Amino acid sequence: MIALYKTLRAILKHPLNASNRWGAIVRYVRWQVGSRLVPGAVLVPFVNQTSLLISPGMTGATQQVYTGLSDFADCSLLLHLLREGDLFVDVGANVGVYTVLAAGALGARVVSIEPVPETFSKLCANLRVNNIVDKVAPHNIGLGRAEARLRFTANQDTTNHVIEDEAWSGPSILVPVSTLDAVLNGSTPVLIKIDVEGWESEVLAGAAATLRSPSLLGLIVEMNGDDTAMSANERAVHDCLLHNGFSPYSYDPLTRAVTLLPSKSLGSNNTIYLRDLDRVSALVASAPPFRVHGKSF
Repeated sequence: MIALYKTLRAILKHPLNASNRWGAIVRYVRWQVGSRLVPGAVLVPFVNQTSLLISPGMTGATQQVYTGLSDFADCSLLLHLLREGDLFVDVGANVGVYTVLAAGALGARVVSIEPVPETFSKLCANLRVNNIVDKVAPHNIGLGRAEARLRFTANQDTTNHVIEDEAWSGPSILVPVSTLDAVLNGSTPVLIKIDVEGWESEVLAGAAATLRSPSLLGLIVEMNGDDTAMSANERAVHDCLLHNGFSPYSYDPLTRAVTLLPSKSLGSNNTIYLRDLDRVSALVASAPPFRVHGKSF
């Protein structure tokens, strides 16, 4: 019951549901009932002309059903900042929500990193149903500060992570790990998303050349916005990005305004880091609107 309460509370508080909370509840109930009557994954309309293949239990993906766009501010920044042909890097892609937005809704090029083979297969399925296989380079690996092989959890959906607990006895898999600099091999992204459950600072430690590239305008990095204090990992991320000329910002999809923050974003799953603010502001201001749940932004 506690989990249900938290889920419904998050759905009803979401900005895309503010004017139609009853409709959000209807979508939730329809999904809970209907998805159990249909064997296998269900093709769900997403942003613009895109769709997502979603199955029960895919917690991160099903949030798109309930809200239209779960990480509204972060995904809106992606949709307003990137242009066709730009390079986006999705680290911790899961089943491909951000990847589909970049490649499918915008026509951007994408490098997607997903270490867990079962999840990686779902990512590839979403590439196929959206006809964006030619736009996305998917990698079934992990990222870190150096070449290695690391053990990952294998049955935790969006929260699969590198296992640092030597006493861990749950399901796990051994995954090859590279560095972001090696994977990109000189390619220059405009935007990077990193969601790797506490391993973000290790990913950045292997991305020194990428962070120095002047084409890189921003990063969307997972941080625990429910805790005002920064963890050791978050502090390392923050200091690294400040050193490379980035600062934390909030983004308002309705006004397309970016606002400087004193620290990480509170009340959000991610923090947006930007530099070259004049360039960013010009791009988001001139971007065409995207459509989700019949609304344009």
